[in-house]
Amino acid sequence: MSLRDAAIGIFDSGIGGLTVAREVARRLPNEHLIYLGDTARLPYGSKSPVTVSRYAATCVDFLRREPLKAIVIACNTASALALADLEHDLEVPLLGVIAPGARAAARTSRGGVIGVIGQEGTVRSGSYPRAIESILPSAKIVSHDCPLLVPLAEEGWLTGEVPRLTLRRYLEPLACAKIDTLVLGCTHYPLFKTLINDVFTKDYGMDVRLVDSAEEVTAELCDLLTRRGRLNGGGPGRRRFFCTDAPERFAVVGRRFFGDEFTEVRQVDLNASRP
Repeated sequence: MSLRDAAIGIFDSGIGGLTVAREVARRLPNEHLIYLGDTARLPYGSKSPVTVSRYAATCVDFLRREPLKAIVIACNTASALALADLEHDLEVPLLGVIAPGARAAARTSRGGVIGVIGQEGTVRSGSYPRAIESILPSAKIVSHDCPLLVPLAEEGWLTGEVPRLTLRRYLEPLACAKIDTLVLGCTHYPLFKTLINDVFTKDYGMDVRLVDSAEEVTAELCDLLTRRGRLNGGGPGRRRFFCTDAPERFAVVGRRFFGDEFTEVRQVDLNASRP
């Protein structure tokens, strides 16, 4: 098999990374995708860096059982804590969501006041501020964890009073800091883009530009595959979805993230099964 025909592997701690898979499928419809959601061990955000790195390594090992042309870490926490360790042993490109999001934030910001929202592990790691400041040293970064957005997204509560009040509470310190750009540092958060814009505009009278890491990492993946001559000219691509626990729930919630094209999901044991 040539590298043009090899698949793109994507993994996340759970379901949220399907926002990345959806964007990859949209931008690269001819590519074969293999997605793994490690639902048996989520959330990664509350785990130690050593544990996150170990979990991420087993996810990569599973994906590598088939020929791949690239691997995308859709999980912000795993991108922050495990990418450097994983890169040493891989023969294919490995992309995380932190660096592309940081580059986009630095490029997008008009006044250098940038907000970052994410899960506890991502915010605690400080990875986004470090990455942004390495590009834009004068930047002022305001970070805030927003844990309730994940269960709201997975329950499909994307509009209405409950998510709006929740977002207003989370976004208030960022509005007080007068940010001009906001990085959505969790794969669940792009589902709230319309509501986030509405809260900033109507409640705070602010024009805040949103950075979606799913879009940014996909753009960099497209560039990488184009430069290396590895784009698949045939199509359409095949999509396969795997999870490590609760496949029925994964299938139901997965359609909210990926859309109607979401197909069958298989449960796998990372120590034994093959794609």
